[in-house]
Amino acid sequence: MSTNTVQVKHLSNELGVAFGTSGVRGLVKDLTPELCFAFVRSFLQEVCPSASGVAVGVDLRPSSPAIAKAVLLAADSCGANVVFCGALPTPALAFYAMQHNLPAVMITGSHIPFDRNGIKFYRPDGEISKADEAAIMDGIVVVPEALSEQVAQLALPNIDDVAITLFKQRYTSLFPSTMLQGKRIGVYEHSSVARDLIKALLCHFGADVVSLERTETFVPIDTEAVSEEDVQKGLNWSKEYQLDAIISTDGDGDRPLIANESGEWLRGDLLGVLCADYLAATHVAAPVNVNTVLELRGALHHPVRKTLRTQIGSPYVIAGMETLLQQAPEARLVGYEANGGFLVGADFVVNGQTLHALPTRDSVLPALIVLAMSFEQACPISRLTAEFPARFTASDRIKGIPSETSRQLIADIKANQSKQAELLSAIAQDGDVPHVVSIDETDGLRMTLNNGDIVHLRPSGNAPELRCYVESGNYLCSKKNLNTVLTLFKDI
Repeated sequence: MSTNTVQVKHLSNELGVAFGTSGVRGLVKDLTPELCFAFVRSFLQEVCPSASGVAVGVDLRPSSPAIAKAVLLAADSCGANVVFCGALPTPALAFYAMQHNLPAVMITGSHIPFDRNGIKFYRPDGEISKADEAAIMDGIVVVPEALSEQVAQLALPNIDDVAITLFKQRYTSLFPSTMLQGKRIGVYEHSSVARDLIKALLCHFGADVVSLERTETFVPIDTEAVSEEDVQKGLNWSKEYQLDAIISTDGDGDRPLIANESGEWLRGDLLGVLCADYLAATHVAAPVNVNTVLELRGALHHPVRKTLRTQIGSPYVIAGMETLLQQAPEARLVGYEANGGFLVGADFVVNGQTLHALPTRDSVLPALIVLAMSFEQACPISRLTAEFPARFTASDRIKGIPSETSRQLIADIKANQSKQAELLSAIAQDGDVPHVVSIDETDGLRMTLNNGDIVHLRPSGNAPELRCYVESGNYLCSKKNLNTVLTLFKDI
């Protein structure tokens, strides 16, 4: 068989594919069999050289099965036995792999647009680090010349459902089996790979489940920047079906989307605080863009809850969790992101049962925790955050802006006082003269103003988009500031 020896970095640069905030991301047309083979071969060769097996899963994008075939061929070339878990949530695959000391490869583009896809990698102890990403990119691998023909001829193996079964058991033993009796809960299914799992768990706990908008075509749902269409859907569904809650996720099931009894979607960063409170976490790692309610609530704990802000992206949150664990080995440690994905960095005891560590984003645990809190406190979901300080975040993005353009805009705003003044005058309230009192460059440009408002700009790590995050002490101000900033920069 003829082969080519390539460096992954050179091949990926040629095709414009790279690691984003979590995993490899690129256009489907650029995720060629050769490139996908090279990434996985390098992962097993450079990061997990002693692995005798690997767990593989996919999401429901139509391009995922073909990529999976290239992944299987790469594993075979390394002599690794494959456990093919089929379509399942990313955290279910990661949990199975960790429990069985296996590396894992998940084919998913998560929430990014339909014409894109990606690959996520997991060591036997959890998600790969940024150093691992660099090792994969630097790897030199042998790629068969006739790989496209092999992919075309290969049939995917039978699905082993052991991973999804184990993931269900993780949660069915954790909460009372009757906690959702009498509750009517909608599941916004769309094309989430977690949809059937979530419905099964809700039924297990006694809920009357209402299926909402299941599709067979892929729908990219961003749980951090919920579209106006989905906002209205939540309100309409709640009223039409008299729901106590609505549960959904992004495409690969590692980011939750949860609505209260009125159909109002909960912000992911407040969801993270609820979960940290429920688990009585002593240490929390979270990215710089999450709501400052994290620190304000943490100050009420005795002792004060330790928090560490990181760059945006689960590898950075995980690195932050590792730093906290080194400082306090007995920490009750968690992490979360503004998209609602929740990470468990230590074993916890919940209702007398052990919740094992799962240091990767999960959507199922935060959804069940919110429902459990509503059950235990005998109150609707909307009341769970009633005692939170009045801090409101909003976020969205401008699509079609290359990362380099975003970076240049941010650099101009930081360096140019007139650019700052233009931005601040646009969001100024009547009689208000805002000015910047501090700048945080942990990830992008995060400006705190003298009135306590926050404006944060950064290039997306996954797509050609400019991300904008705002925070204010008033809900309407947060929405107004966000819309003003987006309008100001939409034509750059």
